[in-house]
Amino acid sequence: MRGTDDLHRLTGWLAERMPAASGLRIENADRITFGHSAEITALALAWTEGGTARRRDVVLRLCPPSPGLLEPYDMARQFTILRALEPTAVRGPAVLWLDESGDVLGRPFYVMAKVPGQVYEQHIPAELEASPTTIHRMTQGIIEQLAAIHSVDPGERGLAGEGEGRTYLADQLAHWSAELRRVRKDRLPALERLHEALVERRPVPSERITLVHGDVKPGNFAFEGGEVTGVFDWELAGIGDPLADIGYLELFWNVPVHFTSRPAALAFEDAVAYYERLTGIPVRHRDWYRSFQTFKTCVILLVGTMMFDSGASDDLRFAEMGLAIPHYTRAALRDLGVADDLDPGPVRASRERYREVRDRLAAAAS
Repeated sequence: MRGTDDLHRLTGWLAERMPAASGLRIENADRITFGHSAEITALALAWTEGGTARRRDVVLRLCPPSPGLLEPYDMARQFTILRALEPTAVRGPAVLWLDESGDVLGRPFYVMAKVPGQVYEQHIPAELEASPTTIHRMTQGIIEQLAAIHSVDPGERGLAGEGEGRTYLADQLAHWSAELRRVRKDRLPALERLHEALVERRPVPSERITLVHGDVKPGNFAFEGGEVTGVFDWELAGIGDPLADIGYLELFWNVPVHFTSRPAALAFEDAVAYYERLTGIPVRHRDWYRSFQTFKTCVILLVGTMMFDSGASDDLRFAEMGLAIPHYTRAALRDLGVADDLDPGPVRASRERYREVRDRLAAAAS
């Protein structure tokens, strides 16, 4: 949100949806900076109702400006999925109100209840490091929530319109390949070979078609007392092959910045066994699914890098995304049995652009 005019319009819009609230006001509006996609703002609402002072903490999720990292964004679709999950065991945040028009803040958004707990995205605090029992329980909770997501009946929850899911893997490969071609500056031999290998070796998908989260990594869960309190970032959710989520989770499980990499965490083999017990879904072809999610991740990193390089974003985090692409691509090719040492191509932001933005931001901050 850009300033007092936005807050004024938002206050009026919220007041229309809270007719019993007298004197509604937004006391705090704090931007939440983790993540790379939607703009997230924590709001403290205060009002009087029936002579009693009331207060509620909510979170506003605003569609990012175009071009974005995960185009196309569909805030109404996210809202629909989260609303459908509210009666289930999935601990998604309760959604409250949706603006599809963009008339209030210039872009679509929805408002959801604030979830208690803490997100551990890129750090592990000392108090958590000192509690191996908590870490172990947190990793169990992630698997329990993933099982809950994959146990949702899409038809029963009104999500049948999200697709029937049988062509999910082919559709995903086509989508991310198209994104690669859209943003690349030149040929990218390693990533292009990875896509070819994935198509050549695509396995028979899981017999079970489920709701798929699409971005199920440790940093998209909130915890309180070792228990999962929230599952976030549903931009990539759809109906399809549940093993895609297993591949994505495995890709990030042992990354050192995540608590799932700690000795007290479930080993991923044990996590898979626990998942199979909870869902009855056999986990097969893990190398392929992990490589598939590596390809998707590399394309997202490339999109961010090219957004920065083209001037669409001045976010220095986007400039650094391309640095990981060669390493990830080589690992995925090895997993698929491709030994070729291929040139990654132009996957990094230009040094000149990086220095220009860095110096300009530093000067503005001084």
